[in-house]
Amino acid sequence: MSFLDDDRPTKPTAHEIGSDLSMLSADELDSRIGLLKEEIARLEAEKERKTAGRRAADSFFRT
Repeated sequence: MSFLDDDRPTKPTAHEIGSDLSMLSADELDSRIGLLKEEIARLEAEKERKTAGRRAADSFFRT
C-alpha cells in the first residue's frame, strides 16, 4: 500500500446517525430506512443469541 492511498476519498457511509436529511429524496429516505431496519433485525438477532446463551448457562449452573 502506498502513501497515495491515504489521499483517496473515503466511501461515505450509507447512513450516519444524526445527519442532515433535508437534501435526501423520498426514495433515498426509503433506502436508508430499509438499511436501518435490516441493521435493527441484525442487532435483535444477536441480542437473542446472547440472551439464549445466558439462559442456557444460568440453567446449567442452577442444577
